[in-house]
Amino acid sequence: MKSGYRIFWTDHALNELHNTIQYLQENWTTKELQNLATKIEEVISLISHNPYLFQVSGFKKNVRRVVIARHNSLYYQIKENQIEILSFFSHRQSLKKRKV
Repeated sequence: MKSGYRIFWTDHALNELHNTIQYLQENWTTKELQNLATKIEEVISLISHNPYLFQVSGFKKNVRRVVIARHNSLYYQIKENQIEILSFFSHRQSLKKRKV
């Protein structure tokens, strides 16, 4: 098993993450935000060491999905020895808005 895959966030995924954090800062406590940040870091570490750990998404077979929290999923794909984070999708949106 390969480990230590590099993680690359696309501009789209970073923008979604930024928008999610802005929304959550207005509606969540600092502790809840810290817990989410910890969960994101844990998932990124798991993906980096075992990118095949999480399920293949239901709409693209080369894209994988991991539920970060009840309200968010992270979509990524494996490209050689790099993990490309494609989307940090908020489940509060319509699935039609999902761009991966």
